[in-house]
Amino acid sequence: MLSKIKNALVMLYDINSKLTKLQQAIGRIESRQNDMLKTREFAENEFQVYSQWGEDGLIQYLIKNIAIDNKIFVEFGVETYQESNTRFLLINNNWSGLIIDGSESNIAKIKSDSIYWKYNLKAECAFIDRDNINELISKNGISGDIGLLSVDIDGNDFWVWEAISVIEPRIVICEYNSLFGSEKSVSIPYDASFYRTAAHESNLYWGASISAFYELGKSKGYSLVGSNRAGNNIFFVKSDLLGHIEAVAAKNAYVQSKFREVKDRSGNLTYLPFEQRLGIIADMPLINVCDGSKELIRDIYGL
Repeated sequence: MLSKIKNALVMLYDINSKLTKLQQAIGRIESRQNDMLKTREFAENEFQVYSQWGEDGLIQYLIKNIAIDNKIFVEFGVETYQESNTRFLLINNNWSGLIIDGSESNIAKIKSDSIYWKYNLKAECAFIDRDNINELISKNGISGDIGLLSVDIDGNDFWVWEAISVIEPRIVICEYNSLFGSEKSVSIPYDASFYRTAAHESNLYWGASISAFYELGKSKGYSLVGSNRAGNNIFFVKSDLLGHIEAVAAKNAYVQSKFREVKDRSGNLTYLPFEQRLGIIADMPLINVCDGSKELIRDIYGL
């Protein structure tokens, strides 16, 4: 009996290994196809291997069109790193990097994955805030000019990117909250202990608008080059490295998200339509990142 179980596990491992290799091969084929198409529409370069949506393809497009001297990345909010923005970059392009997550069990799973010895990857367990982020990065031997930064912590994303000074990534990916529209430059107020579900049971109250990130990027010397089609991740490039890549305005990059992750008080998905969601968090405050004023969502959007 034990022998049969062992053989079954070996077979499952072999199947999983082959599926992983197939995923990677498909990603490489898609990347080469995009190269041949020479498309100028940013989002048309999307393909998915390990990313949640089409970020793998967008990253491949950018690193092939921007000079990258130091092939190093920093990504935080990775959970178990099975689904992330940089895993394909690590495997396909042999980059090095630092990943950070607040869960000890997640970090343990990452370190038990064969990827951890096959590649130059560091995994750090920490709950990120704007006061510790620079130390977390620098103590892992990363500083100055690097290739890419990916920010996805479902909360203080704006404030954490604003605080980062120890690195100067050539490409920055940020998750934005499309519920806040394309015109208002707003973010949740900074709270070092912010946790999305605890802040509001709907899971709708988090992050910052695309315009808030646009203004922050501009102040740091970055140009917005586009969003993914899912309407949750935006991409910035150092303005002096754009070359033929076109910069876009926030309103032109904005995509209204289609995914329906709204929850009720019991934690069940409600599948509420987009136009009804903002009213659920109408009494929550937002900060205007340009002048520092604070207002309730209902007053900002006239609800």
